[in-house]
Amino acid sequence: MSLAFFWVLLASMAIGLPVAFAMLLAPGISLVLEGKEAFFLMLTQRLYNGIDSFPLMAVPFFMLAGEIMNRSGITLGLVNFSQAFIGHLRGGLAQINILSSMLFAGLSGSAVADCSTLGKMLIPAMEQNGYSRKFAAAVTAASSIIGPIIPPSGIMILYAYVMNVSVGGLFAAGIVPGAMIGGGMMAMTWLLAKRRNYPVAAEKASWKQRGKATKEAFWPLMTPVILLGGILSGIFTPTEAAAVSAAYALVISLLSREMTWKDLPGVLYDTAKSSAVILFLVGSAVAFSSVVSLSGTPQKIAQLVLEVTHNPLLLLLIINIVLLIVGMFLDAGPAILILGPILGPVLMQNGIDPLHFAIVMCVNLTIGLATPPMGLVLFVASSISNTRVETIAREMLPYLAVHIAVIALITYIPALTLTLPRLFGFAG
Repeated sequence: MSLAFFWVLLASMAIGLPVAFAMLLAPGISLVLEGKEAFFLMLTQRLYNGIDSFPLMAVPFFMLAGEIMNRSGITLGLVNFSQAFIGHLRGGLAQINILSSMLFAGLSGSAVADCSTLGKMLIPAMEQNGYSRKFAAAVTAASSIIGPIIPPSGIMILYAYVMNVSVGGLFAAGIVPGAMIGGGMMAMTWLLAKRRNYPVAAEKASWKQRGKATKEAFWPLMTPVILLGGILSGIFTPTEAAAVSAAYALVISLLSREMTWKDLPGVLYDTAKSSAVILFLVGSAVAFSSVVSLSGTPQKIAQLVLEVTHNPLLLLLIINIVLLIVGMFLDAGPAILILGPILGPVLMQNGIDPLHFAIVMCVNLTIGLATPPMGLVLFVASSISNTRVETIAREMLPYLAVHIAVIALITYIPALTLTLPRLFGFAG
């Protein structure tokens, strides 16, 4: 087969066709042009088979858990917990914003949910406490990308499903990079706060106050502990873990009386809509990847890359640049579903560990959520703060430098991502 499907895909997305439909239209037109209509049946079968998957059920369950947490107002407990421990630092509210994002990441796994939920609460609070509105929006947008990196992570589940990589291994591999981004951003915030003389959020809390804040946030904070503990210890599969996290979120939300049974139909409806979009996208990607395999595209790209370099370090640099550029224009989920089957085999042939490349790819594309021109969390932060996207993007440059530094570290020091998966038996 020729590469006609690739050009049709690009043209379809350029005219604004949704990615899921573009991934079906491109191979369909390509098959017609080449007189291979007999493969249409395969395309429809792959679309259905791509959705009919038990491991993929983890996605709607994790989304349900995140939706319940959002509706129940549990986020406020995490913010109060963060304030009790670091609110006394220079630039305290910005630090609270970042730490809250790290904690919230263990509940929702979504950058958009993180930016929206914390942004509505913290952007006005930061502005009232002497921060510029553009800085408050920039911190919120930049820290929200931690959501899909620290597990649970929807994009990691998608990658694991498409590329046949361990979900538990990916979750374990994402912990250190997520913590590095959060820690690096907090260090950068301390420097900026000192230079710009940003205020502290509050006086240093007493241990009694910290104990009270910890007690209030204890049950939400146990969500990632139960989730990761169960997966990494082998007590349950990632799909079972997702169901457990949804049930656990529902129980603590109802017991805290921040959510009632009357709220549940709305939560289920919103989760069903979001899940349907993602599952249709996955099915389309599986159908698309079958045509990619038939065309021999991975082999052609591997041959092309090897003509440029056989050096794995240089190869990783090239791939990083490509992924950063792609992330500026394409959402992380579709980019992973399209590029994973193409780039993954190339890196494997050059001795790159599958889990290592998976994390490098996921982190790269997640950072694209906060980079112009198509960064989704930039638009969310812009709508909340009523600040222009380009203004937020300029203010976010110091944090973008932190993100890129972390990418460089995890790219060229594989132990940062592979040590935990190896400890838990997910990598050799």
